[in-house]
Formats: sequence, C-alpha cells, structure tokens
Amino acid sequence: MKKYEYFEATADIGFNAYGKNLNEAFENAGVAMFNIITDTDDVEAKSKITFEITSEDEVSLLYDYLEELLFHHEIDFMLFSEFHVEIDENLHLRATIAGEEINWDKHERKTEIKAITFHKMEVKKTENVKLRAIVDL
Repeated sequence: MKKYEYFEATADIGFNAYGKNLNEAFENAGVAMFNIITDTDDVEAKSKITFEITSEDEVSLLYDYLEELLFHHEIDFMLFSEFHVEIDENLHLRATIAGEEINWDKHERKTEIKAITFHKMEVKKTENVKLRAIVDL
C-alpha cells in the first residue's frame, strides 16, 4: 500500500494519506505534508516534540493535527521526518514527531505551506484508512 499521493487543487495542493489504521494514516499524513515543504529523506530525527490533542470528530482531529504540525514547523523553525501517532477511542491523539532545525543550505526548499484548510477534508475507514487534506500554499 502506498503511504500517500498528491492531487491538484486550485492554488493549493492536496494529498491522500493511507494506513492500515487511523494511527498509521495520520503518520503518513505528516510525511506527506512535510514532503511538500522539503525532502524528508534529508531531515534527521535529532529532536523530538510531543503534543496531545482531543477533537470532537475524526475530521476535526486531522485538521487539528496538521495545524499543530504546521505550528511547530513555524514557531520552532523545524522540519520533521518521523511521526508517531496514537489515537484512542475518545479521539485523543498523542503524537511524537522528530526532526531538526531548518537549514536551507542542507534542506531542499520546496513550497511553503501557509495554512491547513477544511475544504474537502475527509477520513474514510474501510478495511484501510484514507485521509484527504488540502493545504494552502
């Protein structure tokens, strides 16, 4: 199973992230998001950040998770390449993300993400999980 794929959206970019379960799909969404910003293969997992979120539904949880990732990217001046997510039945998410400080001499500068949008965001669960998100560039 592929981890994620991108699709075109007017002035934005979207991605579908996949996983065997919600945790894995959220982890792959983190990788998909940061591969828009840089090549995550070049980002070392030197520093870890842990955060927790609780939301009222799965779509809101996805939005809040991606917002938190973007927040740490912008406030801590970091790029992330490793994502570990645990979501319980009460939609409480605990994430540990790992990466390093931005160094544009080392890291490829791709596209800046300005915001996460709710537009067409979805969480589909069948035998696997598919997440869809669009980010504002």
